Amino acid sequence: MSVLVLVEPGEELSLQALSLARDLGDPVHVLTFTDQPELGAYGVHTVHVAEHDAYAPGAWATCLEQLIDQIQPTAVVAAGTNRGNEVLSHLAARRDLPFAANCIAVGDDGTVTRVRWGGSLLEEARIHAELKILSVAPHTVEATTVNGGSAEVERMDVAVNEEDLVVRVVEHAETPTAGISLAEAKVVVSGGRGVGSADGFGMLEELAGLLNAAVGCSRVVTMAGWRPHTDQVGQTGTKVAPDLYIACGISGATQHIAGCKGAKKILAINSDAEAPIFATADYAVIGDLAQVVPAITAELRKAQS
Repeated sequence: MSVLVLVEPGEELSLQALSLARDLGDPVHVLTFTDQPELGAYGVHTVHVAEHDAYAPGAWATCLEQLIDQIQPTAVVAAGTNRGNEVLSHLAARRDLPFAANCIAVGDDGTVTRVRWGGSLLEEARIHAELKILSVAPHTVEATTVNGGSAEVERMDVAVNEEDLVVRVVEHAETPTAGISLAEAKVVVSGGRGVGSADGFGMLEELAGLLNAAVGCSRVVTMAGWRPHTDQVGQTGTKVAPDLYIACGISGATQHIAGCKGAKKILAINSDAEAPIFATADYAVIGDLAQVVPAITAELRKAQS
C-alpha cells in the first residue's frame, strides 16, 4: 500500500503533507525536482527526482502519472498550495478520478476530513476510488519526523510532450519586500478597516519593528488601496501560521479567519465588543486601537531599554 507525495522544492507545507501521507500507507514515495535525501527523516522510502527546469502543471502531472504506473500507489498527496492543488486537478482530470482538496485527517475506513467554506466548517467524506487523490490544508498538520535516515534517490527520465508545456512559468519576478515575509514571520501585526487610512499603518509598522514582525492586512484594506495585495492575509491572500497574530481593527470575516487560523495565539484589538474576531481570539482588547497600539509600543520600548 504505497503512497506517492508531490514535494514542491523549498515548500515547508509539503513536509506537512508528508506527515498526513504516512497515515495512508507505506512505503512513502516522493516526486520532487531537486535532490532531497534528507526527506528520509519524514518517513520517505524513495525520492524520485525529475529533471525539469520550470514549473508546468501539465508536465508535473505527467511525472506523477509515470510514477503511478511504476509504483502503483493507493494514494497521491500534495500540499494544499496553489501549485499542489493545480497539479492534482490536472492528474484527477486525466485519470477521471475524484479529488479531495484541503484535507486535515484521514481515517482507517477510507474517509477524509477536510475544511470547507474558508474553514468555517469541517466535512467528513469518503473517496470512492481505488486511487485516492488529495491535498492537505495548509497549517493544519504538524510536520513531524520519524527517524534520522536518508531516503533512496532515483532519477527519472521524464517524457513530456508539447501539450504539457502549453502553460508554464517562463519568468519569475521577485516582489520587492521590506523586512520579514508574511509566510515566514513568527509574529504578524495586521490591520483592517479600523486602522482608518494608509497613514494609520504607520503605528502598526512601528509595533512590528519592535516585535521583529511582518505587517499584514485584511482584504478591504487592499481594495481601498492602503496596502498592496502581497500584504493581504486571508482566503484569497496569504495563509499564515505565526506564533502570535495581532489583529488591529479587523472585524473577523470568515475569509480573513481562513488566513490566520493557523496562528498559535491571536490577539484582537477592536473598539466593537461584538466583532466576530473575538470568537476566535485568544486575547481580546476592546478599545480604540489608535490609543491601544501606541500604548503597547511604549511599554515595549520601556522593556527593551
